Amino acid sequence: MSTARRANPDDAAELVRLRKLMQDSMSGTPHPDTSWQPAALDTLRRKLKDPDADLTAFVVDRPDGGLAACVVGTVEYRLGGPGNPHGTSGYVFSVATDPDMRRRGYSRACMEALLGWFRERGVSKVDLRASADGEPLYASLGFVRTPDPAMRLTL
Repeated sequence: MSTARRANPDDAAELVRLRKLMQDSMSGTPHPDTSWQPAALDTLRRKLKDPDADLTAFVVDRPDGGLAACVVGTVEYRLGGPGNPHGTSGYVFSVATDPDMRRRGYSRACMEALLGWFRERGVSKVDLRASADGEPLYASLGFVRTPDPAMRLTL
């Protein structure tokens, strides 16, 4: 089994690289716009420096340097309600593994570490959006499809 570790600010550039890899993979073609990367790098460095931040990442190191895989997640806050009195929920994003490092359990190790982090914070509900390739992993961890339709407004 692969060992995931909590990411630190020095991992930020590799996390941004893997996020772009994930986005390109999901769209099926490399996206030329990289203007978002400096802001993402700054956010990751700042958030990963704070052990109490509401955003974290778990990673698996490549044997030859850099990162092989990652997952990034955040705790979101809303008003409490039935089944979630504290109003906390987790959101998982940027699950990515370098193509030459796939099928080794790295994403599973990262996901299991992130789910443990959520549990430590009292999060009882975790959401994510799954690609067709990722869905079997998430289902094996207990995730199920929900009927809730998503909507978005870009301002």
